[in-house]
Amino acid sequence: MSEDHRQAPRRRTLKGGRIVINNGFSTFECTVRNLSDTGARLKVASIVGLPDSFDLVMEDGTRHACRVAWKTETELGVTFV
Repeated sequence: MSEDHRQAPRRRTLKGGRIVINNGFSTFECTVRNLSDTGARLKVASIVGLPDSFDLVMEDGTRHACRVAWKTETELGVTFV
């Protein structure tokens, strides 16, 4: 049994989102797989070219400044800053 060290519980979700970098000049589509008040798990086509911090814009227009906590080839965990 693994322990969960997150500060807030994550809720499973399948929402669309956009990773926004370069002051909005570059965007990457993503799927928000789970979400909490302090962070999210994002599914992307590839992490190539993604910086360690960016803005996440949800399909409802909500915007979060993010910092990458972990990443695999197609997923990343972010904390909201």
